[in-house]
Parts: sequence; structure tokens; C-alpha cells
Amino acid sequence: MELTLVQGLKPAHLIRAIGRLVLRQITALGEFMLYARYTFKHVVSRPFRRRLVFQQMEFIGNESLNIIMISGFFIGAVFSLQIGYVFQIFGAQGMMGAASGKALTRELSPLVTGFLVAGRGGAAITAELATMKVTEQIDAMEAMAVDPVSYLVAPRVIASTLMLPLLVAVFNFTGQIGSLIVGIFLFDVDQGVFFQKLVSIVGVEDIWGGMQKAFAFGLLIGLMACRFGLKAGGGAKGVGIATTNSVVVTLLAILAIDFLITYLQVAV
Repeated sequence: MELTLVQGLKPAHLIRAIGRLVLRQITALGEFMLYARYTFKHVVSRPFRRRLVFQQMEFIGNESLNIIMISGFFIGAVFSLQIGYVFQIFGAQGMMGAASGKALTRELSPLVTGFLVAGRGGAAITAELATMKVTEQIDAMEAMAVDPVSYLVAPRVIASTLMLPLLVAVFNFTGQIGSLIVGIFLFDVDQGVFFQKLVSIVGVEDIWGGMQKAFAFGLLIGLMACRFGLKAGGGAKGVGIATTNSVVVTLLAILAIDFLITYLQVAV
């Protein structure tokens, strides 16, 4: 049966199906770019809803702090545990601080923090806006001449863009503490050597490189989460679908943007 279906599939039909898929993706990308442009317009235009921005900063930043600190500590500890045994073969345990610092500031901290915030804050934002959409609260706002992008999207995008670099800084700190503890107690690394190698090898450009990713990831999480929330439909089931799609697409987009930024940083 399956062989018959495959044999009966004409090349023209396959090309047409691929073309429709490509056109849908291009259309979706174009709509997202127009939505992002409209959001940026409201980010830099009055009214500046400071109270809403601070509320979202507290939700995205403060309420994510515990999970960021715990994750940073254990990821730093596990990374040092892995590389420690390799360095021990060559008697270079003192390089553990530099290696973990380089990996955390450049890659691990912004990437893992972006994943955690997308899975927690981004999902919550999508679910909240999707619920407002399917219960027609957003339609009511538009009927009262309140722009949903200005009132709902812009504060969340600003908050996520500002808070992610701060969370990455916390992740860097706790991750380095975890690395230090593993180095001292499991590999007998001298504390002075640990910090001396860390300071001499990890520079401002490494920290700034990670922060560039953090700003980009924060902006992306805010835009994606709000976009999927505003496009939701179909009742309670639609809210779940929108939330799931938001997290999955955001994580994939973070990986793609991470590759692009890393390439530009290395090439330039």
C-alpha cells in the first residue's frame, strides 16, 4: 500500500507541496518582522508604561532568580568536574577556573539562561496573553481604543531584554562559585592560582560577548512569547497549543541566533 502511494506521487505534486511550505514560512517570517517593527515603534514612543515594565521585570527577573542561581551553580560544578579529570592527566588543574570562566561567559550562561527564561517566563507570558485572546479581553481593549501591543507587548519585551543580561551575570557568578568549590575540594586546586588564571585569561571581551547574546535572547523571548499569545485561538486547547509552540520555536530560534552571533564574533 505504502509502495503504491510512493510510486503514485508525481514530482510536480511534491514540488508544489514544498513550494507551498516555503511560501508559508516566508509569509510567517514577513508577518513576524512587521510585528517586531510595530512593537519597536511602541517601545520608543509614548506613553511609556513604567509601572507595567517594572511589574514584568519583577516577574521575569526576580521570580526567575532562584532557578538561575541553582542551575548556574550546578552547571559550573558539573563542567569543572568533567574538565578537571582531563586537566588532571596533564597536571593542569590550575586552568580549571579559566576554562570554566571562558565557557560560562561566552556560551553556557547566555544559552542556558535563555532556555530557562523561555521555558518559564516565556511560557507564562504566552499562556497569559493567549487566555486574554480566547476570552476576548484583547478585543475589548481594542474596542476601548487601547492598543494591545502598546499595553501588553511593549512592557514585556522591554522587561525581558533588560533582565536577561542581569540573570546571565548572576549565572556567571554562581557558576564560577560551583567551579571553584569543585576545584578546591575535589582536585586540590590552589585558590590563588584558580583566580589568577581566571583573571588573566577571561577578559572583558568574553563577558561582553556573552552579554550581546543575552540582549538578543531577551529580545527574542519577549517578541516570540507575545506573538504566539496574540495569535492564539480555539479556546483552552488553543492556549496549550500556543504555549507549547511558543517554547519550542523560541528554543530553536535561540540556537539559530546563538550560532549566528558566535560566527559574527569569531569572524569579525
